[in-house]
Amino acid sequence: MDFKQAAKEFIPSKMKNISELSSVDTALDVKDGDGVGDDGKAYKYKYVELNGERYRVPNIVIGQLKDIMEVKPDLKHFKVKKAGEGKTGTKYTVIQLD
Repeated sequence: MDFKQAAKEFIPSKMKNISELSSVDTALDVKDGDGVGDDGKAYKYKYVELNGERYRVPNIVIGQLKDIMEVKPDLKHFKVKKAGEGKTGTKYTVIQLD
């Protein structure tokens, strides 16, 4: 494959976000990852893997889930609602499903 064809078929990889899942099982393993931002700076993040795809888990989601599980320790599933864009404009809300 030449560069022209490779460029036409290129799809940049972008990590998905946990808010893209309709339901999240609390039994999923949360893993640590390392990345490099557009500015060249290294960063760490948390993610879950489902069907071979990585879904980033913002720290605020883990904190909200902790609060919910203090009241409902037997929680099995939840959903994450995302609103806004960018590092400072994005808000996440954890919604218990059962």
